[in-house]
Amino acid sequence: MKTDDLIAMLASGNPEVPLARSARRFALALGCGLVGALVLMACFFGVRKDLAEVAATPLFWAKVALPMVLALGALWASGRLARPGVPVGARWAAIALPLVLVWGASLVLLAALPAGDRLAVVLGSTWRTCPLNIALLSVPAFIAVNWALRGLAPTRLRLAGVAGGLLAGALATLVYCLHCPEMAVPFWGVWYVLGMALPTLAGWLLGPRLLRW
Repeated sequence: MKTDDLIAMLASGNPEVPLARSARRFALALGCGLVGALVLMACFFGVRKDLAEVAATPLFWAKVALPMVLALGALWASGRLARPGVPVGARWAAIALPLVLVWGASLVLLAALPAGDRLAVVLGSTWRTCPLNIALLSVPAFIAVNWALRGLAPTRLRLAGVAGGLLAGALATLVYCLHCPEMAVPFWGVWYVLGMALPTLAGWLLGPRLLRW
C-alpha cells in the first residue's frame, strides 16, 4: 500500500477494504510459510517414525497446541499492526497466556522430580539443535509474513516486525513438532520458546527496514 492509497483509505472511512486485503495477503503468506517449512523439514530432518503412535497421545497435542495458539495470537496482533491506527490492546495477552501456562506447568513438573533429574528433563536430547532448527524452518514464513505486512500499511514497524517474526517462528515450531522427539513440557518451555524467539528478535531488528513503505 502506497501513501496515496493510505490517504484515500483514511478519507473514505471504510475499514472493510483494508481488512479484506489484509486477510488475503496473510492467507497467502501463511500458506507459503507452511509449505516452505514442510519442504525444509522434509529435506533436512524428516518426520519422526513413530508419529502415528505419538499422535494418539494427549501430550503430543499439548505440544502442538503451544505453537498453534502462539501463531493465532501473533496473527491476530499482526493483522492489527498491519493497519494504521488500529490498537493491538489485549492481543498481546493472547500471546503471553500460553507461555505463562507452559512455564507454570514446567515448574510444577520439575518440582515433582528429584533435583538430580531436572536438568536432564529440561535439556532433553536435542537442546543444542532445536532452536536453530526452528529458526531455519521459520525462514520461508518470515519472508512471506514480512511481504504481507509490507504490502499493507504498518506504521509501528518494530512492533509489526516482532509480531510477524513470532508468527513465522510459531508456524515453524508447529511443523517442527512433526519431527521433534522431545515430549517433556519443560523442554518446550525453554527450547521451543527460544527457537521462536530467534525470528521474533530478527523481526524486531529488521522490521523498521523491511516494513518501510
